[in-house]
Amino acid sequence: MTTTTTTAGTPTGTSAGRTAGTPTAEARLAALQEAGLVAHGRGSAEYDALVSGFNLDLSVSPVAVVEAADAADVVALVRLAGEQGFGVGVRLTGHGLSPDLDDQVMVHTRGLSELHVDAEGRWARVGAGVLWQQVLDVAAPHGLGAVAGSAPAVGVVGYLTGGGISPVGRTFGLGIDHVRSFDVVTGDGELRTASAAENPDLFWALKGGRGTAGVVTAVEIDLVPVAELYAGALFFDGADADTVLRTWASWSATLPAEATTSIAFVRLPPLPQLPPPLAGRFTMSVRFAWTGSLEQGPEVLAPMRACATPVLDGVGPLPFAALGAIHMDPVDPMPSLEAHTLLAELTDEALGALVDLAGPAAECPQVVVEVRQLGGAMSDGAEAAFAQRDAAYSVFAVGLAVPPLREAVTAHGRALVDALEPCSTYGLLPNFATGTDAAWWTAAYGEQGVARLREVVQAHDPRRVLAGSRALLAATDPRPTTR
Repeated sequence: MTTTTTTAGTPTGTSAGRTAGTPTAEARLAALQEAGLVAHGRGSAEYDALVSGFNLDLSVSPVAVVEAADAADVVALVRLAGEQGFGVGVRLTGHGLSPDLDDQVMVHTRGLSELHVDAEGRWARVGAGVLWQQVLDVAAPHGLGAVAGSAPAVGVVGYLTGGGISPVGRTFGLGIDHVRSFDVVTGDGELRTASAAENPDLFWALKGGRGTAGVVTAVEIDLVPVAELYAGALFFDGADADTVLRTWASWSATLPAEATTSIAFVRLPPLPQLPPPLAGRFTMSVRFAWTGSLEQGPEVLAPMRACATPVLDGVGPLPFAALGAIHMDPVDPMPSLEAHTLLAELTDEALGALVDLAGPAAECPQVVVEVRQLGGAMSDGAEAAFAQRDAAYSVFAVGLAVPPLREAVTAHGRALVDALEPCSTYGLLPNFATGTDAAWWTAAYGEQGVARLREVVQAHDPRRVLAGSRALLAATDPRPTTR
């Protein structure tokens, strides 16, 4: 076998990605098990269950999967990987992008399940295996909430390391704005605490930098003293798309920070578990969360209720723990394709493009095309790798990655992003877009952010053990590759 090395220092080879001197899959699995780790190899039922994530279109095939019971297991795995020369990736629910894990080992964090709420201090300690809904449910009896995302079935850590865009974000900011500290195993096999005072470089990188800087084993977050919202979703007939969208655009531009909202073109299949007014029908959904007084909520939402006749009105007093009811994101795994862009403004031309491509006359293969208003408290916050605080709107489309639709979904997503380019910031939200090339990294973090992430990674993962480190460094090495 011929082996070459790029100037970035990553060995490459011609035998199924395995380099000279690297242990075989069988040897790796044996070494993991000899180290006392719970490891599963390809072909086992446990392996198949753990590598399968939420997005079935993002499949991975690691050499083995390690179930970590505590931070010590992660330390042992990373140190072994450094000694034997293989990479380590991480997964919980599989909602987000995982770097290519073929010929590497995946650590699954579901066993890191600690969850403690300090009601008096209004903070929580959360293990990397905990989902947001679990945090919301434990905080609720104390009259507290957490700045979770629209899908509380995702993991706390994956959401936070991507920044954390919340249905109450205009009031409370990004999820990372509420992080006190991370416990993280870096690529050199050390368990560290990262906070504003301790390892601040790591703290910066973990707040939005995805899995580049380490494997997070636990996080401490501040909670918010809110027990109830005025929130939910209004649905209108798709025939009213133009009127509803334009009313939403002008109305949302006047909202105070107590309101967070988005609007979505929704095409749901005719499934029996869906409400009859929505099943098999094209509708417009206005998502709304008001953190002010419950009495003010209806008055604030009144212009939207009056712009057309709702086919379903699901907005009212809502327990904070039911935050997921606002967007009603799916919880069952499915193969999906996504398109995403960020906008600096929402012009009349952009509104027209959205109606043309996703409205009632459009041949739109997407299940959802969403426009989410950003700004408010999300525009401010401490320094972080997250680099998109200046964006005014996020546009996100998702469709099914199944053979009859796949090409149409992909082409439509590209057309949507291209049509909105005059308003684009050319940025991306790390948790909303998949990609691994240099253009993706630059769009997500900017040139300065990429450079700083590289510095942090090179300082704490000199052997390039972590899959996130490898992905970043391989894609963004400014030096030419030699062969």
